[in-house]
Amino acid sequence: MPTVKHILEQRLSAQLAAVTGVKAQANVITASRPEFGDYQANGVMAVARQQKTNPRELAQKIVDALLADGPDKEGLVERYEVAGPGFINIFLADKWLDTRLQQLQVNTDALLPDTDRPQSIVVDYSSPNLAKEMHVGHLRGTIIGDCLARVQERLGHHVIRQNHVGDWGTQFGMLITYMQQIMVGNNSLPTALADLESFYRAAKEQFDHDPEFAERARASVVKLQAGAPEYTEIWRRFIEESLRHCEAVYERLRITLTRDDLRPESFYNADLGEIVQLLDDRELLTVSDGARCVFLPEFTGKDDNPLPVIVQKSDGGYLYSTTDLAAIRFRCGTLAADRILYVVDVRQSLHFQQIFAVARRAGLASEACALEHISYGTMMGTDGKPFKTRSGGLVKLIELLDEAERRAFELVTSKNPGLEESRRRHIGRTVGMAAVKYADLSKNRSSDYVFDWSSMLSFEGNTAPYMLYAYARIKSILRKQDGMISVEARLRITAPEERELALKILQFPETVELVARECYPNHLCSALYELAGSFMRFYEACPVLKAEASVRDSRLLLAGITAETLRLGLELLGIETLEQM
Repeated sequence: MPTVKHILEQRLSAQLAAVTGVKAQANVITASRPEFGDYQANGVMAVARQQKTNPRELAQKIVDALLADGPDKEGLVERYEVAGPGFINIFLADKWLDTRLQQLQVNTDALLPDTDRPQSIVVDYSSPNLAKEMHVGHLRGTIIGDCLARVQERLGHHVIRQNHVGDWGTQFGMLITYMQQIMVGNNSLPTALADLESFYRAAKEQFDHDPEFAERARASVVKLQAGAPEYTEIWRRFIEESLRHCEAVYERLRITLTRDDLRPESFYNADLGEIVQLLDDRELLTVSDGARCVFLPEFTGKDDNPLPVIVQKSDGGYLYSTTDLAAIRFRCGTLAADRILYVVDVRQSLHFQQIFAVARRAGLASEACALEHISYGTMMGTDGKPFKTRSGGLVKLIELLDEAERRAFELVTSKNPGLEESRRRHIGRTVGMAAVKYADLSKNRSSDYVFDWSSMLSFEGNTAPYMLYAYARIKSILRKQDGMISVEARLRITAPEERELALKILQFPETVELVARECYPNHLCSALYELAGSFMRFYEACPVLKAEASVRDSRLLLAGITAETLRLGLELLGIETLEQM
């Protein structure tokens, strides 16, 4: 079923075209205040400027045309009003709201209908470097990407997750050599590998200060790339241990990536020479200082000097750009993607602009396949600097999650010390992980944001604890009347607060579609926060448990649909709900 906004957009745009002869969008948006209706069309004014006509008069002509078509067959709109310089305010019919809510009463799956234009969408996210443990720098890309994958999938798109992990390159020669050194006489993985960060630092230290070790490490790279069995075996064992660290983080955060989604750098290794040859065949390559590069006129640096995309170094080695071009060819070709979302931080913006442009020019991606860089800002500490340990090092992600769980457990214990410890532990785990995720997802991804424990664990404002509490409170109300609602009960909207709440529920799919289209999860967080606030106003103004039977049942049904909307919205964010807190 199309959303209300979609129906209104089509209806008013058609009349705008019929009246003016101009194909334009009516631009229907949610009204900012109740006196402006439920929706508002503001596209008339732009067309009026083009035609040099009075926008209010044009808006009135469109309203008259809508009314001349006869009664609203769907019963959706009660009335239209022309306001201000040429806005069209749209008021929905209460009877239609009743009917739609009764449909949801029977089938809450209809809260979020499938798209009528399903696509194959690749979502590239998380992508840690397997030479090290995941740190806070991986948090945003991992949870934003997972949210977007969940949203697209729930709307009926075919989602292909891709975890483009770093598992290749010169650093692995260093790590393999160090591993060989400390495994002498012992065929099992060393205990030291349990802390990947310490293992990497120790290897790097020796690489930097021991010339003989560095020489052996470089030789190891050559042997690994040549497929020497004893080197590839150690490499595989190292990768396996590294992936276990990643999967521990994914499990804690409820990230939906699996081993089947892995497409590491090594997956494309055999294709890199072919990519360079293809670029050469397309006459796109230029040799600069021995390196093979692509120069495109639209990319220039200081003094208008052209910026290169280097695809092969002077020593014959390949770069990230070469691998990314191979990945685009695989995703557009083999995976037949209609849309590819790269959830990578904003510092890589120029890289992706160049890679996308080269891919188009070389025919690796057709114009029909959308290539989108879903960029995000940096997670900052309360001091306004990138979030780090007191000593200035990167914070391990698993340690951050441990701290979130510990703080949430202490919070739960202070508020409800009478709960048995196992229950408090469970709530602490759920609230802690939800707080970390929601604090990030509720912010505009394009901006840097401040990581602050006190605000993210607050029960006030747009936070995970507040949202989880709002859901648990509704479930508590419903439990009190469990089994008492009449099978003949019907949902009826009578009070303004009920109408406000009903409208927020029915606008939920519009928000999800917006997130799917523009890839900003904070829109979903804002909608859920407004929904929770509308429920609180409804519950304070409209007696539920003490109302007469038919009104009580109607309001309980409305509360139930609200709870399901909150649960579904939080699930799309990757957040587990709690029945009790």
